[in-house]
Amino acid sequence: MSVKLKLLRVQAGMTLEALAQAAELTRSYVSKLERGVSSPSISAGLKIAKALGVTVEELFADSPDDDPVVISRAVKGEGRGGDVRGPDGMARPPRVVSGAQPNHRMVAFVVSPSDEPVRNHPMSHHKGEELLYVLKGSIDLRLARRTETLHAGDSAHFNSSIPHKITSVGKVPASVLLVIAQDE
Repeated sequence: MSVKLKLLRVQAGMTLEALAQAAELTRSYVSKLERGVSSPSISAGLKIAKALGVTVEELFADSPDDDPVVISRAVKGEGRGGDVRGPDGMARPPRVVSGAQPNHRMVAFVVSPSDEPVRNHPMSHHKGEELLYVLKGSIDLRLARRTETLHAGDSAHFNSSIPHKITSVGKVPASVLLVIAQDE
């Protein structure tokens, strides 16, 4: 995503500072995303896409084609019980598994939530609905002031305007299928 983000920013004629301000993020954070040092949260991805005037699918996904059927193959080591972390032990960035077509209202990601809660990190919130399904491990889903622990096979469906955050809990790193239905 790092090369794609820089390309989209340059195509939009924006500086790092301008993109950071438009997306309500820090310049340092956007720079880290462009260099591949950090992986964006879905909330940050939504903000960046909006600031660039592109869809979140364009930001995260490979180039779409005109085929109405989208097949997304697992990344090596992912799926079928594979680890969702890279060889360095770091969580992999969100991967779009559906929604790369221009007229689709839903976008689906496979995410590897961190097991370290980030202090002062704002909870995500955006228009639309969210459905998450725990593929592996366990997570804490924080919805405003409510926290639910979900295990592999559990799911949650909620209005995504409610502030929310997911964190991996337990010994097994979590993997979550996250589907966002965006309002028009």
